[in-house]
Amino acid sequence: MAVTHLLVGAGKMGGALLSGWLEAGIVTPRKLSIFDPAPGSQAVFAIERGAKHITRFQDIPKSVQTVVLAVKPQMFSRVGPELAAALAPNAMVLSILAGTSLRRLDDAFDGRIVIRAMPNTPAAIGAGISAIYVDPNIAPEKINAAETLLKPGGDVVRVESEAALNAVTAVSGSGPAYLFHLVEALEAGARDLGLPQDVAEKLARETIIGSAKLLSSTGESPETLRKNVTSPNGTTQAALDVLMGEDGGLSRMMIATVRAAFARAKELGN
Repeated sequence: MAVTHLLVGAGKMGGALLSGWLEAGIVTPRKLSIFDPAPGSQAVFAIERGAKHITRFQDIPKSVQTVVLAVKPQMFSRVGPELAAALAPNAMVLSILAGTSLRRLDDAFDGRIVIRAMPNTPAAIGAGISAIYVDPNIAPEKINAAETLLKPGGDVVRVESEAALNAVTAVSGSGPAYLFHLVEALEAGARDLGLPQDVAEKLARETIIGSAKLLSSTGESPETLRKNVTSPNGTTQAALDVLMGEDGGLSRMMIATVRAAFARAKELGN
C-alpha cells in the first residue's frame, strides 16, 4: 500500500490532527509517514499500527502527495529546504505554522501547491476550530482535500487574507492557553479563600467546563448569560466590578493579549 500522506512534526498540534485523522478514518496508518525524531504519544500509537516513522529527509517516500507541516515555526528555515528537496514535484503542502508567510512557504516549496491553516489544540477531541487561507487560483479539489484533513478536529472557516490568519492565530490558535490560565487563576482564588487544593481545582475546572457547555447549548450571547448570573448589588456584581474595572479591566487586558500574539505572528512571518 503506497504512502500518500506525510506529517512533519508530531508534537502537540500535529498529534492533535493525527488523532482526528485516525478516529475518522481519513488517513489509515499504512498510508501515513511521520517525520519526527521524538514523536508524541499519538504518533507512537499510529506507528505501532503501521505508520512509517522517518527521521531522515531522504527516506520520505516519493509516493507522498499531501504533506502537513506542523513543526515549530522557528525550525522552518532548517527543515523547509531539505523537505522540499525530498518531495515529489506534485506534492501539496498544508502548513499550520504560526506566522510563517505564504511567500516564505512558496519560496521553499518552489512551484508546489501550498495552503496555510491555523487549527487549535481542542482538535485532539474534535472540539477545535481551524481557519484556512488559500490563493484563489488553487483548484477547489485541493482546497477541499486540505479542509478534509482539518474537519475531524472541528469546524473550519475560510479567511480572505494572511493578515486575518495571523489574527486567527492570536485568538483561537493561542486562545486555549488563555482559557487554561483563567482556570489556574480561578483555582488560585479558591485557595486564597482557604479551600483545599483538590476542591479548588475541581471547582475551577468544572465551572469553566460547565459554563462553556451552557454557552454552546443555549445559543445565548455571552453578555446575556453573564447578566443571567448577575443580581443587582449581589456577590457576582461585586466581583465583576473588579474584573471589568473602570479602565476596561479584563476586556482591555484581553485586547492587549491578542494584539501581542498578533504582533508576534507578524514577526515570525518576517
